[in-house]
Amino acid sequence: MASSPPDLLFGLRNSFYLGAFQAAINNSDVPNLSTDDAIERDSLVYRSYIALGSNQLVIDEINSSAPTALQAVKLLALYLSGDKGSAISSLREWLSDAAVGNNPILRLVAGIIYMHEQDYNEALKHTNTGGTMELLALNVQIYILMHRSDYAEKQLKAMQQIDEDHTLTQLANAWLNLAVGGSKIQEAYLIFQDFSEKYQMTGMILNGKALCCMHMGRFDEAEALLLEALNKDAKDAETLANLVVCSLHVGKSASRYLSQLKLAHPDHILVKRVSSAEDSFDRAVQDFVLRRD
Repeated sequence: MASSPPDLLFGLRNSFYLGAFQAAINNSDVPNLSTDDAIERDSLVYRSYIALGSNQLVIDEINSSAPTALQAVKLLALYLSGDKGSAISSLREWLSDAAVGNNPILRLVAGIIYMHEQDYNEALKHTNTGGTMELLALNVQIYILMHRSDYAEKQLKAMQQIDEDHTLTQLANAWLNLAVGGSKIQEAYLIFQDFSEKYQMTGMILNGKALCCMHMGRFDEAEALLLEALNKDAKDAETLANLVVCSLHVGKSASRYLSQLKLAHPDHILVKRVSSAEDSFDRAVQDFVLRRD
């Protein structure tokens, strides 16, 4: 029986999935790639730049003659840079085109953008048929956001049938365990711990372990992990948001982390919730003053 050819992009994919974005970029010079693999390599590199906040670099480098997958990644960069209306308009146009609408990277980008828009039903229209491990993993995330852990579990089982040891399968398992809670938190922690022993420590892994620790009431340990993550990226949204929550639990001021989060990520859900609570408090104070007068 002939052995399958080596997966030349395994290391690059793994780095991207686990949040080692600069490592993915630095180690992207992989020789002897097929045309399809080269496109996948480039899409992962440009998505790594997006994850590092270099949206404009992606917008500038991908031109109109680039393959559909890279054009889709450029749309994601446009959307995340603030040009949301134009990006969504182009996205809809491309998705309706029979020639390119079923491209897996385009469908993945559609799912990511509509997930950001909190239009989960629209996201699932483009991702639910699966086809790649990334699409299945995105489905798990979307169903968790919809508080449908039952559907998320079905997607996870589909991933486990394809490759139980795949990095995305393990990540999806950890996400679902965190969403379910209870005794599953320890299982999620062990997954992130295993990643931390096998691979380069990243902000994503540190945040995963910290979330598990917070669920288990180990806030001092969570704070140490989050501060380590902050040393890796001082502007990471999830690190700052988790530090806000963790600081409140350990009795420390969270104002500096919240201020950093507001400056770097004004659209983050925690910022919106805090702003809404502050507005409600201000209205309540004004109403009280008016009634008293």
